[in-house]
Amino acid sequence: MKTFSMHCLAAILALGINTSLRAQSKPDNTLPRSSPESQGVSSAIIQSFIEAADKEINTMHSFMLVRHGHVVAECWWKPQTPETSHILNSLSKSFTSTAVGLVVAEGKLSVEDPVLKFFPDLAPAEPSENLKAMKVKDLLTMCTGHDKEPKPGPQDNWVKTFLAHPVLHKPGTKFVYNSQATYTLSAIVQKITGKTVLEYLQPRLFEPLGIKNPTWGTSPQGITLGGWGLFITTEDIARFGQLYLQKGKWNGKQLVPQAWVEAATGKQVENGPKPNSDWGQGYGYQFWQCRHGAYRGDGANGQFCIVLPELDAVIAITAHTGNMQAQLNLVWDKLLPAFNTRELKLNKESEEKLRNTIASLKAKEGPPKK
Repeated sequence: MKTFSMHCLAAILALGINTSLRAQSKPDNTLPRSSPESQGVSSAIIQSFIEAADKEINTMHSFMLVRHGHVVAECWWKPQTPETSHILNSLSKSFTSTAVGLVVAEGKLSVEDPVLKFFPDLAPAEPSENLKAMKVKDLLTMCTGHDKEPKPGPQDNWVKTFLAHPVLHKPGTKFVYNSQATYTLSAIVQKITGKTVLEYLQPRLFEPLGIKNPTWGTSPQGITLGGWGLFITTEDIARFGQLYLQKGKWNGKQLVPQAWVEAATGKQVENGPKPNSDWGQGYGYQFWQCRHGAYRGDGANGQFCIVLPELDAVIAITAHTGNMQAQLNLVWDKLLPAFNTRELKLNKESEEKLRNTIASLKAKEGPPKK
C-alpha cells in the first residue's frame, strides 16, 4: 500500500524541478509527471471522471492522462499495478499497422500490392477476380470484400483459410471488421522481413519507446497474431499514443514516417454514418476515427489508446467491460471539460481529493456486463 500511495503522489504532485529532471534524462523513456493544473487540466474534473468510471463501468483496470507530453493523472484499480502487463486485444492492430508502415518506408512493400503476390503457394487453384484485386490497403482498411470474417480451425493454415474465403464484394467497397485481415498483414510482414512482427518492431518501436518485455502470441504457423494478443503496460500504451500525437517523432528521432501516421490515423473509408457512435466515424489503417476530433486504437473489453490532437492529449485505458461506448461517452462527457488552453492556478485541495480517490480504487468482482 505504501508503494502504491507514493506512486500516486509522484504522479499527481510531482515537483517542477523533478519533472524537469525526468524530462531531460528519461533513461527508460518514462514520461515526465506534472500536476494537472500546470498542464491546464482540472484536478476536480479528473476526479469526477474517475469516480464516474469506477461507478458506471464494470470493470476498470487503469487510466492514464497525458497532456503536453506530461502524465497528469494515472490510476490502477487494485490488484492492477503500473507494472501489470495487460492484454490489448484488438488494440494490437494499431501496432501491426505501424509495422506495415515501417516496411513500406523501407521500400519493401506498397499498400497497392496485391495480397496474392505474397502467397502464391497458398492461393486457391482458381482465385476469383475479387480475390485477385484485393490489395494490402484493403487489409489495412477492413475492406477486403468479405461478407463476414473467416474463422480458421486450430489445425488450419490461417492465411490459406483467409484466401479461400469467398470474396463476394469488390475489395475497397465494403467495410467488415476482420481480425484475420490483420493477421494476414502480420504474415506479409514476416514473409518480407523474415521476422515476426514482434521481432521486427523490437528495435524499431518497442526499444526506442522503452516498452520492455512485450509479449505477443503466434498462430500454429509461428506468425504473430497481429490483430490481437499483445501484452504491454498502461504507460506503454500512453507512449505509443504520444508517438502518434507527435507525428511519429520520439526524442528528436522520426521513428515512424509522418506521412504514414497521417494516413493511418486519417479517415480512409466510411463505416457509418452513425452520428452517436464512435464506431461509425470512419476508419484508417487499423485506427478508428472518433467524435471530437480524436482517433484511437481499441480492443475488446475496453482497451483504449485515444489521441486528441486538438487538445495535445493522450488517454490510455484498460478494462474488462462489455460496454465500450459507455467508456468513451464518459471520456467525452466527464473528462473533456477538464481541458483548458492555459495553465491553471494550483489547487492543493482538489489535488488532495484526487489523490485520495485514486488510492481507494479497487476492481469490481464478476464478469463484464453485456
